This record gives sequence, structure tokens and C-alpha cells, in this order.
Amino acid sequence: MKTQCTGTLNHLSLPTTNPAATAAFFQQHFGCEIVAVGQSILLQRDGFDIVLDHVQEPASWPSNFHFGFEMATLLEVQDLYETFRQAGVKMETEVFNNTRGSRFFCRTPEGVLIEVNTREDKEGGWRQLF
Repeated sequence: MKTQCTGTLNHLSLPTTNPAATAAFFQQHFGCEIVAVGQSILLQRDGFDIVLDHVQEPASWPSNFHFGFEMATLLEVQDLYETFRQAGVKMETEVFNNTRGSRFFCRTPEGVLIEVNTREDKEGGWRQLF
């Protein structure tokens, strides 16, 4: 008998050689709250945990591994893009639309790829899906 997980997604754990810098990035740019500091740092945002695990060697991420933050509007995506750019965040793309909505990609201080998107301007066929 196959059993499916019925739990909710609880956390994301990221290995980092510099938890303090990574925590500051998430706190400043994504409104995460630092709730515990030790060998690892625990961040929370909207009931979701991000655990920053201190490691000695940098992690090697597949080039397309990323996680995303969804914004309500295209204006919010554009404003955040400009804020990131002015703050010196490593930007991978400009804001673009790929029919599922507009987005951009950037990197954390240690190189993890992040997508910031909106579905406000998604095109026709995608409207029925989300």
C-alpha cells in the first residue's frame, strides 16, 4: 500500500559558510525574522522556516536549483528588482514575462538562485491553472 505525505511543507534548510550574511540578506530583502541564533540560524516568514546551517565548505548547487517568492503585482516585482539592483544584489536577469507571469532571478550572498515573480500578468492558458 502506498502512503502519501499529508503534512505541510515545514522548512527549507540551506547550508551556508556565512549564516550571518545570509540571514541579513533574507531579513533585509524578504522580511524574514531571525528567531534563533547558534551554530545555525532560524528564520521565519509567514509561518515558514528557513534554517541556515553553518558548513565549512560552500555547497554546490545545480545551476537551475532555486526557490521562489511570489508578489501580488507586477509593480511590486519591478520595485523589488530596482531595490535589489541598487543594494548590489547579484542579479541574474532583468524582469521578464514568460507567459506564466513576470519574474526576475537573483542570488543570495552564497549563490543560491532566487526567483521573484507575480502571476498578475499571466497569459490566457495559465489563467485556469492558477
